[in-house]
Formats: sequence, C-alpha cells, structure tokens
Amino acid sequence: MSKLVTIYGGSGFVGRYVARRMAKEGWRVRVAVRHPNDALFVKPYGVVGQVEPVACNIRDDASVRAVMRGADAVVNCVGILNRAGKNTFDSVQAEGAARIARIAAEEGVANLVHISSIGADAASDSEYQRTKAAGEAGVLAAFPKAVILRPSIIFGNEDGFFNRFAAMTRMGPILPVVGADTRFQPVYVDDVAQAAVLAATGRADAGVYELGGPDVATFRDLMRQMLAVIQRRRLVLNIPFGMASLMGGVLDLVQTLTGGLVKNGMITRDQVRNLRRDNVVASGARGLSDLGITPTAMGAVLPEYLWSYRPSGQYAAIKNSAKNLKKV
Repeated sequence: MSKLVTIYGGSGFVGRYVARRMAKEGWRVRVAVRHPNDALFVKPYGVVGQVEPVACNIRDDASVRAVMRGADAVVNCVGILNRAGKNTFDSVQAEGAARIARIAAEEGVANLVHISSIGADAASDSEYQRTKAAGEAGVLAAFPKAVILRPSIIFGNEDGFFNRFAAMTRMGPILPVVGADTRFQPVYVDDVAQAAVLAATGRADAGVYELGGPDVATFRDLMRQMLAVIQRRRLVLNIPFGMASLMGGVLDLVQTLTGGLVKNGMITRDQVRNLRRDNVVASGARGLSDLGITPTAMGAVLPEYLWSYRPSGQYAAIKNSAKNLKKV
C-alpha cells in the first residue's frame, strides 16, 4: 500500500501545490481543511480516491488526531494574515502548530514539515511574527527532527500579492503601497512545494530553511515589474508608516466593533509593523540550493497569470503585434 501524507491547510495557496506534488510521487494525500466541500478541486490531483479532503479544526486535539491517524508524513501549511473570530494568531500559528507537532510525535509520524515565514522572531513587535516564532518553538520542542520552511513573499497563479496589486491598478492612476523601500525576495510557490515534498519524503535534513527566489527587490521595484508585465502606467505612491498605522488602527477597530462582520481586508496595524522590515533570506541561512532546488525567477512566471490585468487582456499580444504592421 502506498504511503499516506496529511496536509493541514492542503487546499490553500501553498498546500494545493504540495498536495499535487505528493500525489505525483505516488502518495495517498489527506487534505485537512475546515470546509471539505470547498476543497473538492484537489481530488483530480491524483487517481480516484488518491487525494481526499477531510474536515479538521486545528484548534481541537481530537480533530487533529483523527485526520492524522495512519499518516507517514505530515505537512502543516496553515497560517493567517489577519485574525478572524476564534482563529487568532496565537490559536492558529502558535498553539495549532504545536498541537500538530505533538500529536505527530505521539502518532509515530516519520516526517513533519512546518511552513513558517522569514522574519519569525519571538522579540518582534508584530504579533504575526511572534506567533510564527512560537509555532516554530512548539514544533521543535515536540518534534526535534522536523523541517521548518521559512519563505519570503510567495508568488504564483493564485497568490494574494501580485494579483491584489494588479487588480488595484484598475481603480485609478495611483498605486498606493506601504513600505516602498522594504526589500523582498519573492519565491515561486511550486519551489516551496518542492522543498516541502523533499522534506516530507525524508530527502531533506532536519532543521530550518529560508526560501527566497533569485531576485531581491524593494516593494516599489516589485510593483514596477508588475506594471511592466500588465502593460499599465501607474504612479507608485508610498504611504508613510505613521499614516498607514493610523489607517490600519481605524480599520482594525471597525472589525472589532462589528464582531468581524466588517473585515479589515486592506491593511492592519500588524501588517504595517511587518512592512517596516526587509523580508529576505538571512546571510548564511540554509535555503533552496541546499535542497538541490534552482529558484524560479519572477520574470518566467508573472506573465503566465497576470496577463488578465492588461488593458486588452488575452488580446494584448495580438494588438501589440498589429501595431507593428506596416500600412500598405
């Protein structure tokens, strides 16, 4: 019988790529999510019955254990960018991560992979980064041989970064950003998935790996690269941190006062704190090269999924070619 992997958050942005790769490796894949009916799209990643979405609440021991039982490997891809109800940073990224690792050790799981993020720091003023660090500590305390992956900003077809800002260019001539001079090292989602699969299948040494692509650029320059791809001219306007923090605080307050009915989907104060710091691979850190993975450049991928934001969409190339035709 083929081996089994349980992927927590396996229908999310990174998780779905891990699930697809694990299925191609011949593994049975159990995709643990809150709402299995919303994750049915993962089933065609393998043959009939090979990939199955199952219900799981990572805040509950019994739920986590039930979907892990019999697994040879576990991958935790669960993470949040903003708190929502009971899914707080602490309950998901710290307690949830530690719970998965503890139960994996109790169940005799061979390999555990935990997706964290560059910048995880117990001393950070960002709750996101503090709980990421607490999650890593909890994982290593329960499962010392775990592999922890810390990616920078992740890009790919379903990303919430380039897609979000490309969509904003349709609203006017100005593209506002916070932390225009902050540096990032974007990493391709399938490179992250490949690293996770190597670790899940026992082909990576235990420890922490920081994952970044071949390009390091400021937020402003990333937006300019994106604008070139979508063939739009926009003024990239930097919003000062003080003003952004004030805006985020007001939006956070509205979310709190409405009990989460009105969600802050723009910018939170915690996100502003994160944007004050560079998000690049640390000098001397183990990374993709140590896993034998050649990082994918943004230029090779962005045009494949951002074309829909061009003024002429799928016809942009045809129209540009037509402009070069000489009149007879």
